[in-house]
Amino acid sequence: MGPTTLTTRRVAGARVTAALFGLLLVALGLFAGASPAQAAEDDPYRISGNVQLDGEPLEGVALTVDGPGGKQEVETDAKGQWRVGVPERGETYVVTLDEDTLPEGIAVVDAEDDTPNVKEVELGQGGRATVNFFIGEGERNVTSFFDQFVQRIIQGISFGLMLALAAIGLTLVYGTTGISNFAHGEMVTFGAIAAFLLVGPASLALPLWLGYPVAVVLSAGFGLLLDMILWRPLRRRRVGVVQLMIVSIGLSLALRYIFQLFIGGGTLQLPGSAEAQIPLFGAVQMSVVDMISLVISILVIVAFALWLTRSRIGKATRAISDNPSLAAASGIDVDTVVRVVWVVAGGLAGLAGILYAYYRPGIKWDMGAQILLLMFAAVVLGGLGTAYGALVGALIVGLLVEVSSLWIPSDLKYASALFILIVILLFRPQGILGRRERIG
Repeated sequence: MGPTTLTTRRVAGARVTAALFGLLLVALGLFAGASPAQAAEDDPYRISGNVQLDGEPLEGVALTVDGPGGKQEVETDAKGQWRVGVPERGETYVVTLDEDTLPEGIAVVDAEDDTPNVKEVELGQGGRATVNFFIGEGERNVTSFFDQFVQRIIQGISFGLMLALAAIGLTLVYGTTGISNFAHGEMVTFGAIAAFLLVGPASLALPLWLGYPVAVVLSAGFGLLLDMILWRPLRRRRVGVVQLMIVSIGLSLALRYIFQLFIGGGTLQLPGSAEAQIPLFGAVQMSVVDMISLVISILVIVAFALWLTRSRIGKATRAISDNPSLAAASGIDVDTVVRVVWVVAGGLAGLAGILYAYYRPGIKWDMGAQILLLMFAAVVLGGLGTAYGALVGALIVGLLVEVSSLWIPSDLKYASALFILIVILLFRPQGILGRRERIG
């Protein structure tokens, strides 16, 4: 095969990638034209209420509001009142009163309701809703600690597998190029936005079985495009890893605000994100979407492991991660392998973005940046540059994030994973599956 043929193929590949990316830009333009972004405040709508005992206000009672935009926690004030801002109208929110924060011997009672401390409210077009709780003496409905622990374990595994899809791509890029890509979170966001533009009711409205694979393909093309127009030219100029890291930070900020320009600061929902939970065993409940996401994550990770260990490109990827100079001297086309790695990383990140949009639930312009540190924690914890290490690290991080919220406030659950990361690195600096390197 001559140089002319290779050049022709490269030009054709570049044209296909540019066409795919152009299609997405057109879709973004149509969506922006149909629903232009405005500089309104985040969470412009409101859910409020009162908590009283025999007409007297109760202060310091904790409540959780769950729905589009994720969970929010709030406490009643001296007048027994509470309020939270929410991002979407026409959606259903679940308000849960924490009975452990009520006075001793007091509980929410309702003879016709097994869970009177949990109420659903639909936020109408007016953007306001009220949820009040009538408190009296009675026995509390208590979920045992063991049941809560099992539920968090299941949620942690689901979150960890989703995180692993993104972290594996991040560690592949680092292993083959040495780039600590701080824009990887935006590749996750890109996948979720592409999926919404393809399957959302206000856009192309493709069937899910077609729209989501196309979104993953577009995400893979986005990774290839970034390599072609940015990372490959910088590699050829032998730019240092510190400079590359700074470039990735700048790219992250630019992409983040481009996303905000097109979709605004609100929260978008993928079809099926509000499905009801199905009781499985004990206190464990999962929706059909949650179960499908779990299965997809496992199947994709298994397929990736087979590709990495059995295919020729996968073996070449491992060789370059181990020793790029020796791999090049052995006849491996490093540029081609790196290009494939960017495609794989983009595709995995896009799939992770779709699954994370269901896990949150919702799509926001900065959703990838919110879990970027957790991705890096998984990569470092498992061992830099090792794909299997990223998987192990992501599972550990996912479990720690979910289980730790049994003892600490949910606002601090991400910090618990970073704390464990520090502790483990003090005893094993190379990570769980990383190799000890000699310095000096």
